[in-house]
Amino acid sequence: MKKNIRKIILALRDGISTDQRIAKSREIEERLFSLPEFKSARTVLFFASFRSEVDTGTMIRRALAFGKRVVLPKVKGVELALFEITDFVNDVSPGSWGIPEPHEARPVRLGELDLIIVPGAAFDCRGNRLGYGAGFYDKLLASFNKTTVALAFEAQIVPQVPAELHDVPVKKVVTERRVIEAHGH
Repeated sequence: MKKNIRKIILALRDGISTDQRIAKSREIEERLFSLPEFKSARTVLFFASFRSEVDTGTMIRRALAFGKRVVLPKVKGVELALFEITDFVNDVSPGSWGIPEPHEARPVRLGELDLIIVPGAAFDCRGNRLGYGAGFYDKLLASFNKTTVALAFEAQIVPQVPAELHDVPVKKVVTERRVIEAHGH
């Protein structure tokens, strides 16, 4: 079931043209940057976008320009290690599966984060997320009790994501059209 949904939604997401992806990503950026939780957050964990994901490059540069501490995840075995970056060009290079990852200069503890911005394949209005199957974010989110925001295109919102006990819902999902306040928890 999950594999099927993931395959269908990722194919839909891959079908969004580059121009559309950029335009929709800018809409998502404006909604994210206007969230009170984002405005008040001092330290933010972003994800470096990959393939057809919502483009976070501009968001990361803008957050750095605003003086926020920006943290990116790096795959270390079965966990995500967290590292602060100060420059999106010089502090990041392709890592696991070609996904941009931070250099390991400035490690950050989970407790230092005010906000986690989460990627994923599909989401529902209860904040349930379907990731890419490795479970990295579920492990991270399980011990984080502050705000979590997923970035997704409207095409990635489905009626229901099959959730298991270890799946951790996000508190908000930001698309190019709306901010979904998850009511699943």
